[in-house]
This record gives sequence, structure tokens and C-alpha cells, in this order.
Amino acid sequence: MQDTLTFGLVTDSHYAQKETRNNKFYKQSVVKMKEFVEVMNQEKVDFIIHLGDFKDEDKNRKEEDTLHYLNELEAVYNEFKGPKYHCIGNHDVDSIKKEQFLAQVTNTGIPKGESYYSFDCNGFHLVVLDASFYEDGRDHFFKEGGDFQDSHIPEKERSWLKEDLQNTDLPTIIFCHYLFFESRKWGYYFQVGEHEAVRELLEKSGKVIAVFHGHIHHEQYQKINDIHYIVHSAMVDGDGIENNSFSKVSIGMGKIRMKGFKLASDREFDYII
Repeated sequence: MQDTLTFGLVTDSHYAQKETRNNKFYKQSVVKMKEFVEVMNQEKVDFIIHLGDFKDEDKNRKEEDTLHYLNELEAVYNEFKGPKYHCIGNHDVDSIKKEQFLAQVTNTGIPKGESYYSFDCNGFHLVVLDASFYEDGRDHFFKEGGDFQDSHIPEKERSWLKEDLQNTDLPTIIFCHYLFFESRKWGYYFQVGEHEAVRELLEKSGKVIAVFHGHIHHEQYQKINDIHYIVHSAMVDGDGIENNSFSKVSIGMGKIRMKGFKLASDREFDYII
């Protein structure tokens, strides 16, 4: 019987001193993040994880201002009394580079500079993946141009993932900002270019029970070959603390239970390993 794992889940906070647009209240994410951290401290979860688009940028796109937004929100995130982790999203590499983002955030126990990594907790294996690459393996950096739809998990990372999965005997959870199944919204695509190849790796391992995503700002779900692909809603959407969105996830004994706060739904899924 597996011990139960609990963690706090949040995504797409997009913090910046930026005017509201399309129901995104960028300036409010500091207050919303503070609520998330306070609730997760009260719930005493094992760790918290952010699924990407942690911060945003303002219209001037100045590096020093973007770093300030990142550091201001990270200071709040770091008030959680336990391990903390980040996925990289497309807005995390807009007017600052990936190495700058990674240098300023805490991924507990992970060397600075590693954008994909894994760790174990309470009888489970957790894997964080980075799809903020172009097809040729270069890091995204959108201030220099580019298209967020051109998102890839390069061969080097897929080889690492295959080996990582081979080296664990534990049931495994995957986190990635970009989706591993086809999704279209507002005329854009939100899936990783190699989504089929990545899913095949996960399926062949026989160990992966669920994958958590952000990116599209609303809840979505698919079950593909016995793996749950779960998309969480965005923190930045909606005016006021009453429109916050985050979840406590509990996993064990064949159940994945998501306790949703504010706009996030309660959800439950079965798994077999």
C-alpha cells in the first residue's frame, strides 16, 4: 500500500505591473499567490509546484523590470514552509532568458540551471519537464522573436526521461507547462511538437499514472492509454481574490484527489499500477 502524497498545485500566475487584458488581472497575482501559500501551509502538503508562466512582462519589456516581477512573486512563493518547484512556461522566457529565470527561483534540492529534473517523495517519483525549446534544441527567448507554438522536448531531454523512468520502481507523476495531447484555442496550438513520442515513452515505462499541465488557462482532461492528462485553470484569470484558482492534490491507494479552491474544481481519478 502506497503512502499518500500531497502537494499544492498552481499555474499561470503571470505576475507583472501590467494593465488588465482579456480577463487577466496581472497585478493581482501577488495577493492570489499569498493566499495559495497560506492555504498550503495550513494544509501541510509535502511540496508545492507551479506549472509555468509564473511571471509576465510589461509593455516596455525591460529586463530589469521583468526580473523585479519575478523576484517579487518568488519571495511570496518562498514563504511556503517546505519544498518548492517550478516548471518553465513560455512567458517565463519573454524578456529574460531561461538561465536568468532559473537563477532566481527555488527548485528544492535541484542544482541551479537545471530546467528538467526529478525527485522522490513519499513513495512516488516526480518528474518536471521543460518544453521551452525550439525544434533544433535552442532555448526559447521570445524577446528575440519566435512562436510559442514552436514548442519541443528535444531528443536529449527525451533520452534523459527514458533513462530516468527506467531507474525508478515508483509510481510516477509528470509535470509540464505545455500539453502532451492536441489542443487548439483562440486559433493557436498548445501541445508539444513531440507529444506522441513523449506519450509513448510514458506508456512504455508502465509507471506513469498522471501528467499535470497548465498553459491553456482552463481545465481540461484526457485519459490516454491509462494515463491521466490533467490541465489546471489559471491563477491570473478573474478579478479579485474570490477568483483565485489552485488545488491540493492527494495521491495514494489508487486514487488521485484534487481539492479545488475558488475557481478550481474538485476532481477525482482512479489509477492502477
